[in-house]
Amino acid sequence: MSIRIAFLASRAPVAQTAKTAMVSRYGNVAKEEAEVIVALGGDGFMLDTLHDTIDLDAPVYGMNRGTIGFLMNEYSESGLIARLEAAEEEIINPLSMRAMDAEGRVHRALAINEVSLLRAGPQAAKLKISVDDRERMAELVCDGALVSTPAGSTAYNYSAHGPILPIGSDVLALTAIAAFRPRRWRGALLPSNATVRFDVLEPDKRPVMADADSVSFPNVVRVEISTQKKIRHKILFDPGHGLEERLISEQFT
Repeated sequence: MSIRIAFLASRAPVAQTAKTAMVSRYGNVAKEEAEVIVALGGDGFMLDTLHDTIDLDAPVYGMNRGTIGFLMNEYSESGLIARLEAAEEEIINPLSMRAMDAEGRVHRALAINEVSLLRAGPQAAKLKISVDDRERMAELVCDGALVSTPAGSTAYNYSAHGPILPIGSDVLALTAIAAFRPRRWRGALLPSNATVRFDVLEPDKRPVMADADSVSFPNVVRVEISTQKKIRHKILFDPGHGLEERLISEQFT
């Protein structure tokens, strides 16, 4: 069976070499014409590919030519067609970020992993947290805070001691980064349909930047985050190696 494949690769030499080999073996079409998009690189390139193909219906199958490769399958030049035919599909809904900066400009971005607020100066950030227009924490003094999807919960969220979320769970993780006050506050689990709002307190003295999957905006004063249910990223995994299995395995390493 022939499958129209678009091969995309990161700029890393190992990924470019892999693309040359795969194209020679399986052919290549434009991503707009593809039935499947194969991304060759690491997790960062996979996120870039998902963002770049957001308006396309073709699922994305990643092959690891990077470092960790949590979102990727094992790389092999042989047997690709059979692997694509047997692959299992996972659906991921991204987060939508709406950030207002100190000059009143509004910035929007999507995040598949997480939206982070990070201090941008020598002093800790001060944040007020509201959920669905209800104030939940009047003041969090911290290096930052983030809201993570289940798919992104093993990334920055986990490094900040946030929980790993099962891929099928209908929740988001709200995690503090180096919380100073309340010192022992580790965050909260929220329903995926919740809207989280951060208000930056003392923004002139304690500047904060907002980041959505490495798309950053400086000097923000207010950030609203919610799940974008209308956008459905389709990712393919080899049988038995999908996100659910990876999320479980990550907790025992």
